[in-house]
Amino acid sequence: MNDPQLDPGDIAALFDRARLRTARELRGFTQVQLAREVGSVTAASISQFENGHTKPAAVTLRRLAVALRVPPAFFAAPARPPAQDQINGYFRSLRSTSPRDRQQALAHVHLARELALELEKHVALPELNLPRAPINEGHTPHSADIEQAAARVREHWNVSRGPVQDVVRLMEMNGIIVVRFRVSIEKVDAFCVDFPDRPVVALGADKGLRDRSRFDAAHELGHLVLHGVNGKIGDKVTESQAHEFAAAFLMPADDIKSELPDRLDWPAFLRLKAKWHVSLAALLVRAKALGVMSEHTYAQGWKALSVRGWRKIEPGSLGNPETPVLLQRALELLETTGLSFADFISRSGLPEADIRNLLSRDIRERPRVEF
Repeated sequence: MNDPQLDPGDIAALFDRARLRTARELRGFTQVQLAREVGSVTAASISQFENGHTKPAAVTLRRLAVALRVPPAFFAAPARPPAQDQINGYFRSLRSTSPRDRQQALAHVHLARELALELEKHVALPELNLPRAPINEGHTPHSADIEQAAARVREHWNVSRGPVQDVVRLMEMNGIIVVRFRVSIEKVDAFCVDFPDRPVVALGADKGLRDRSRFDAAHELGHLVLHGVNGKIGDKVTESQAHEFAAAFLMPADDIKSELPDRLDWPAFLRLKAKWHVSLAALLVRAKALGVMSEHTYAQGWKALSVRGWRKIEPGSLGNPETPVLLQRALELLETTGLSFADFISRSGLPEADIRNLLSRDIRERPRVEF
């Protein structure tokens, strides 16, 4: 992307307005706050820089880099087509997430895409292999359509029967970038951005439950398969469709229907939870959706979950959430070619602390016994 030997004048000449906006949003700054941090520019000037009306001088770029904690080379335009400005993420509820929180979350996902594209200059990542089943706007699909879409993806990925062993690993093997979201932004749940070159799925770092995290990953996969770049962001119908897809993807009707109890047999549900690595709540919803359980029994089931406190913490822990490994393994492979992590970061112009944050393992990962 960037030559680390570029002098300040070269960086100023190659200034990429989108990079300034990304860096600002990474830090959660408004244009007014950034101007205050820099001290020698106005908010109006920063707006003009980001709109492409003017370019900052070399000395201003240095001050922006210090305020935003990025290398000056980060502001130089990469030698590739930029991501479209209008690409947005699928957030669960727009009402519960502020625009600034969404922008900061999206900036981290843009950075994950940048990291992947930089790595691809040196190592071969899995090609994107994602079958699509777009839902036409104005057309309300039947549940059977969504079930069929989930079955098509499983078959395409050679997991047509039984539980999916590792949802995150399967997505990564098929070219989808997955990261665990570790910035301290409240109310930002899992979300995805359907970049045409490399879709990115961000999973919440606070989901320490394997079953719920797997469902989150399958839900975001549903958005990529069903909605792509044209779906309605934060729409209840869109979110419901992604939920249906996740349930069908993790619990195919042909495999699980005969196993689901028609009554509140909690030991049986716990055994199914252990087999399919999904929550009791998801199994309950699936039993009703497939016509195995009556409305009355289903309602009683939800009451039981609430009374026992199982809607927050269920029995039958499945262990740690699935861990993304693709980007970390690509960097390890990169180092075998003689290019160190430090050299890679220097050449890329990416902010090292943020990249390390994207790559860090989940804090709940079990310590490994070593001999």
